[in-house]
Order: sequence, then C-alpha cells, then structure tokens
Amino acid sequence: MSESTLAEPAAPTTLLETGGLSVRYGGVSANSDIDISVAAGEIVGLIGPNGAGKTTFVDAVTGFTKSTGTVSLRGERLDKASPHRRRRAGMARTWQAGELFTDLTVAQNLAVAVQSVGLRAMLADVVNGSRPPADVISAALELVGLDDAADQLPGELTLGHQKLVGVARALVGGTQLVLLDEPAAGLDTHESRDFGIELRRIAATGIGILLIDHDMSLVLDVCDRLYVLDFGRVIASGPPAAIQDDPAVISAYLGSPEVDPDTERPTADGPTGHAPKETP
Repeated sequence: MSESTLAEPAAPTTLLETGGLSVRYGGVSANSDIDISVAAGEIVGLIGPNGAGKTTFVDAVTGFTKSTGTVSLRGERLDKASPHRRRRAGMARTWQAGELFTDLTVAQNLAVAVQSVGLRAMLADVVNGSRPPADVISAALELVGLDDAADQLPGELTLGHQKLVGVARALVGGTQLVLLDEPAAGLDTHESRDFGIELRRIAATGIGILLIDHDMSLVLDVCDRLYVLDFGRVIASGPPAAIQDDPAVISAYLGSPEVDPDTERPTADGPTGHAPKETP
C-alpha cells in the first residue's frame, strides 16, 4: 500500500466546547467570552490567580450558575439544561470542599452520587430498599485504582486516596467529561505525583478532564494543554511549555521569569514564595 493511501489518524472527539461563555453578577463580570474545548482522552488545565473566575466557569459549565453563551457536550447544546440533566448527559464535577461522608464506606459514598432523585425514586426506595449499583461503583473505583477499598471508611485511607475517591464519585455512572476543582489541595509532593499518574490513567480510557489546581508541578506535568484566566478572561492558551514562557502569564500568575525550572517550580504561592496576584 502506498504512503499516499494510508488513512489519516482520526482526530480526538471534542467533548466540552464553550462559546462566548460569560457570567455577570450585577455590574461585575466574572467570566467574559470564554471559549474552551476539551477532547476525549485529554487533560486540559485551567489556571490563573485567585479570583480569576475559574470556579465560576466550572459552575457555569455544569449549570450551577446562570451564564450566557453556549455549552456543548459531544455537540449537544446543554447551556439551557439543569445541572441534573448535564450530569445525566455525561458531565460531572468535583467541588473544592468535596468532603466524603465519613460514616459511609467508599462504595456507599459513590452510591450516593448515583442515587436517583424525585418522588418516584423515593417511593421505590421505600418499597424495595436501596440497591447501590455494585458493578457501576466497582468500575469507577477500578478507574482510579481503588477497587480494593470499597468496604473501607474514608478515614482509613490516605489523603491521596481520599482525593481519588472524590474523583471516583464524579466518574461513577458513565461520566464522559469530569471537571476537577482543586482536587490535589493539601497533597504533598509524592501524593501529588501519584495523583497525577492516576489522572493520566483515567484520561487514557477516553475520559476528558478539565483540571483546576494551584499545584503547578501537577498541572505542568499532566496537562496536554492549558488555558490561563485573569480577570475572567482567557489571556493565553496552548501547550504547557509555551504557557510557561508567555509574558502575559508570567506577569499575571507564574511570577518571575528568572526561575530555573530545574531547581525550582512555581507553586500557588509563586516561585519565590510571594502570593500570586489577586483580583480586587
């Protein structure tokens, strides 16, 4: 077969696509005309200083705050849909304060996330009792490498594994796209590295991941592409290597360009210990 007849590799399927997404609170613009995409099997980072509008963006995409513009999942418009409908369509998220139920097992924590809501579901639960979908829960735990922890309580796990349970809770039930809001907060260097390995393994199954985190070592190591927000606007986008050298990003978030990446990596407090720029 000649080289010219070889088929071109298929482009990754676009999962999330936002167009001109904007959020206003009274006269304050929290997000302005944000265009972001995440493909299947891709980890995309969303970074920026505190107050830049990152969590607001996730709230808007998942339907927890009103916005204008478009939000699509696999080409289906969801910007008018409720959070529950977006979840059923395959879009899930974690929360910054994503504590687990300490008196429930890991499996029970995941079961809560897929419990049906509404009067019909409540009546069925009264009549038949709660029947957690064991196979669905097992599949989600296997995705994050915790299939042997189903019967343990969260307090019996390391912090890193507790964070992964939070991710599994978002993945349970056929999630195609997951938006992670500071999932590595509180992890030390080794735990963060292990967490990143698990994220890459999850993405390799075809799940798209939008990652917000202030752990720049994690973000720069695992993300395929980055978007940088400042004052609610995207000021830069591209591969991590290009973003690190972008003057606008250095000014807004990463700090001094004098940092030697082989000896010191930028963190949430800036590469020299100074706090990143805050929005008013």
